[in-house]
Amino acid sequence: MTDYNYTARDSGGQCVEGVVSAGSQREAIATLTGQQLFPIEVNVSTGQSKRNVSQHVKPQAMAQFYVQLAALLRSGVPLLRALEVIGKQTTNPALSHTVYDLHNRITEGESLAEGMARHPKAFDELAISIVRAGSEGGFMEEALERVAKFTDQQAEMKSRVMGAMAYPIFLSVFSVIIVSVLIIFFVPKFESLFSRLREKGELPAVTDWLLWLSDSITSYGLLIALAIGGLVMLLRAQLSTESGRWFLDRLRLRIPQAGTIYRNLAVSRFCRVLGTLLHGGVPIVLALKISSDSTGNRVLSKAINDAAENITAGESLAAPLQASGHFPSDVIEMIGVAEQSNTLETVLTQIAETLERQTWRRLDMLVRLVEPVMLLVMAAQVLVIVVALLMPMLKSAMAM
Repeated sequence: MTDYNYTARDSGGQCVEGVVSAGSQREAIATLTGQQLFPIEVNVSTGQSKRNVSQHVKPQAMAQFYVQLAALLRSGVPLLRALEVIGKQTTNPALSHTVYDLHNRITEGESLAEGMARHPKAFDELAISIVRAGSEGGFMEEALERVAKFTDQQAEMKSRVMGAMAYPIFLSVFSVIIVSVLIIFFVPKFESLFSRLREKGELPAVTDWLLWLSDSITSYGLLIALAIGGLVMLLRAQLSTESGRWFLDRLRLRIPQAGTIYRNLAVSRFCRVLGTLLHGGVPIVLALKISSDSTGNRVLSKAINDAAENITAGESLAAPLQASGHFPSDVIEMIGVAEQSNTLETVLTQIAETLERQTWRRLDMLVRLVEPVMLLVMAAQVLVIVVALLMPMLKSAMAM
């Protein structure tokens, strides 16, 4: 099989670039046509365009893919044939492309999880971890059904959060626009009025600061915007490094309120995946190493891998997790009791469900608090501007 770089157009007329594996150029063109793509150019890959192979697929489409694949496998359809059927039936060009690429890579000897890992925009780490566990534990159909359920839950959560945050985001954007208009167009009109007070040194500090801010933005707004953009790009470059990712993962766990929500979701995913692996008969050490990737956080993953090493030395699971300081105390207590009663796989699923319910409640409460906070912030910004402009006038009136 040879990799071919291609440029094609999808059914919507948009240009798509990527890599497809095929036995010949004609076969590559036929594969692209089967994916509802219209080839413009197909050439032998030089290895430079591999980064374009991954295409983003909506979570709802991915959940449907997992359900269909699980149903076909349960019916006795071989994996390669199942992928071929799904690739032909789907009307989503990006998903069709991804499925055909999975088919080609499995044909070349890769596992399903390895093929999925080559498409990070379509398959997240949690899905890859569970599918790998299902493949190794012999419960692929159940693993795919669980991934479909997780994907639906995450999509629902994202939809709920975005829906709840829509109004606060609108308020924040509206606040920025109002304050910007006031500072750029309205405040400068008062500068000549307050110039005499400024010369006498009688101009209030808040008014002087507001006039300085307005003058700076008016005169150097473009330079300020370029400087902020440069800082953002530099920060993103730093956070993309390994040390930057570690710093960001530590920071996520320490943010007040939001850090607790993030940690609980990560721990619930870990518990659910670990419980699924243990239920499928995967040894606990191997299960810990696989499930550590499901947290999506390097700090938590390291704590779990350290726990796996301690278990190899004969220790329990609860002790090293507690020593890390990153897991809730009630979760540690439940794991400790479950280890003693030999019901760990059942309790882990219960922990995941409990943490998710608690997190949803806390998340809903936090989102409800954001709206009044944004209103207060917007009102405070406008109030500061109004007070800063009125104080000199009141001071002059009182002096007369």
